[in-house]
Amino acid sequence: MAGVELRQLRYFVAVAEELNFGRAAERLLIAGPSLSQQIKALERDLGVRLFDRDRRSVSLTAAGTALLPQTRALLAQADDLQQHARRLSGSEPLRLGYVNWLPADLSARTSAVAQVHLDAWVAPSHTQAARVADGSLDLAVCWVRTEDLEKHGLDARLIGADRLYAVAAGDDTGEVAVRDTVVLLDDDTTSWFSWNAYAEQLARDTGARAMRISDNGITGPAFFDHVRRSRLPVVNCPKGQTTPVPPDLVRRTVVAPEVWWTWSLVWRRSDVRGAVRAVVEALCDGVGDLGIHGPAAWLPLDDPHRS
Repeated sequence: MAGVELRQLRYFVAVAEELNFGRAAERLLIAGPSLSQQIKALERDLGVRLFDRDRRSVSLTAAGTALLPQTRALLAQADDLQQHARRLSGSEPLRLGYVNWLPADLSARTSAVAQVHLDAWVAPSHTQAARVADGSLDLAVCWVRTEDLEKHGLDARLIGADRLYAVAAGDDTGEVAVRDTVVLLDDDTTSWFSWNAYAEQLARDTGARAMRISDNGITGPAFFDHVRRSRLPVVNCPKGQTTPVPPDLVRRTVVAPEVWWTWSLVWRRSDVRGAVRAVVEALCDGVGDLGIHGPAAWLPLDDPHRS
């Protein structure tokens, strides 16, 4: 067995599946005579004949039939070992999920330290955090609470922050105190669980009026329709942070206090890969406090970046 190579076992499986040396050689991208020689060498090293072959046909021997399942299992284990080694070395791309915001220079900052694959599934913060925890993602940019980090076994670093504002009908563009605003909460907790948790805390802490809706109007045209029907300015959601305000509405700065939403880069505490840590450092070093620790700033009590 000392002379048996994984490639010879792969050759054995290919011939067993094709039962034709010519087709197997084409599939393996090697010459037919070379494949035949490697199978003979494998048979010699194993001490059994794997195939009965003549000019017209190829068939598995009893020994070949018995060894085929074990060989497939051995090759699968070898593939798993190789993939695990690649993950440990950081040579496999890291999967990064997000909600709606990412640093504009993400690629430039990470290209020198790791391959980062941006996951196509844009999902709410609580979903992305859970996907990191179960291994579907390696990292995610999302909003999290301290209890979420403990529940899922995650670590977090501050990567960005949005100062929220209010949208109102009329032409008054002056500052507005949070206590004189409305904050929307949606009955669709699958989509808006994180926002609802944040908005409920905002209302309790500041006196803003919480208003429940059921039309996913936290962002988009439905949000602006709620603003038009409201007698008070409505606090925006960070998912609509850059959406242009329609000409019949105005944007107003929220004060007393300033309302901040943080973006965290999260990863599994148990993930010791150097590439993960390198991406965290590349994206989070030098971020600073972004204004969230100012004397007039508000963050939820369980925000992990609250000082």
